[in-house]
Amino acid sequence: MQKPTASIFNITVLVAALGYFVDIYDLLLFSIIRVPSLASMGLDKAAIMTSGEGIIMWQMVGLLLGGIIWGVMGDKKGRLSVLFGSIILYSLANIANGFAQNVEQYKLIRFIAGLGLAGELGAGITLVTELIAKEKRGVATSMVAGIGLTGAIFAFIIKENFHWRTCYFIGGGLGLLLLILRISVFESGMFQTVKKMDVQRGNFFMFFNNAQRFKKYFLNILIGLPTWFVIGVLVTFSGEFAERMQISEKVDPGKAIMFAYAGISVGDILVGLLSQYLKSRKKALFIFYGITAIFMVMFFTTQWNGTASRLYWICAGLGFGTGFWAIFVTMAAEQFGTNLRATAATTIPNMVRGMLAIFILPLFQGLRSLTDYYTGGWIAAVIIMLITITASFFIEETFHKDLDYVEQ
Repeated sequence: MQKPTASIFNITVLVAALGYFVDIYDLLLFSIIRVPSLASMGLDKAAIMTSGEGIIMWQMVGLLLGGIIWGVMGDKKGRLSVLFGSIILYSLANIANGFAQNVEQYKLIRFIAGLGLAGELGAGITLVTELIAKEKRGVATSMVAGIGLTGAIFAFIIKENFHWRTCYFIGGGLGLLLLILRISVFESGMFQTVKKMDVQRGNFFMFFNNAQRFKKYFLNILIGLPTWFVIGVLVTFSGEFAERMQISEKVDPGKAIMFAYAGISVGDILVGLLSQYLKSRKKALFIFYGITAIFMVMFFTTQWNGTASRLYWICAGLGFGTGFWAIFVTMAAEQFGTNLRATAATTIPNMVRGMLAIFILPLFQGLRSLTDYYTGGWIAAVIIMLITITASFFIEETFHKDLDYVEQ
């Protein structure tokens, strides 16, 4: 087995970062071009909102199911098989998306794209955590996420300069080009060693047949909830919130997403450095939860009769606060043995993404039906943060953990 390297500047980190860049471009593209793409299909304002929620939910369900499929494959067949297979699927799906003619086709193709997009981050982070020495793996995974998340900024720039259909073609083309770089990446030595051992690999049900393992798995999902509440509700539907808060200027959700992901990208790099300085994943996590909570309060209190510019900057602050995504996924990989690591690191972030469809959006929709759009939003924010902070108190600290072990 090759010895983990202390250098974060190597081809594996670069390819994982570029892969996540394309993944985020494709993942967020619909949210960025939701309004113009659905308007071109003849939908009115109300239908754009309801159909948009429906399409996002289908994409997230695809991510949820895809996370399980690719996670299991990552532990059974190898991390590289996931990196190749997932990118082929979502690249072809995005090219097909450029030809969609109605909402039903849109939903189906985004579901298929979601299946493909589910594999990229978990496999990349797993590979990096196993190839980089434990003293530097938090910084390396933060670099992957920080660089990768700028894909959202690139998606907005492309949206501003090309027709929405062309945006999908570009995303698919970028993914196929990335396959060439993937050829230079080697498989994890830890996985190669475990492959020769007589242990179960990639058994998803092992997360549920042991109480301690299930507790770790469930807590890891809960600590990531604020990220997709912020992106999937507050930022994606920032235009709708702006109307309710009487902001007279038109708010572009695509621009709000660009600002948010610029903040997330910076936050993801800094949270890794902060975790390194504090020698703790959990302490860094709590600090970023605090930042997220502060900007949530600002979102719901300082924007009444405000300006679009102020809203964009608050979205950037929300993004920065939820920049703990890199540490969150790193912790998911560090919590479990090599024979379940890819399954954990792939399914957990996609379970969080899937929670947007099965918990976060339904919670928001239910609360707003009982109250109103604005009130439903802030009550949902309080509930999400309370759940997450409670879960984070009980999760294991993994900064110094040796990853060369298996689950029995």
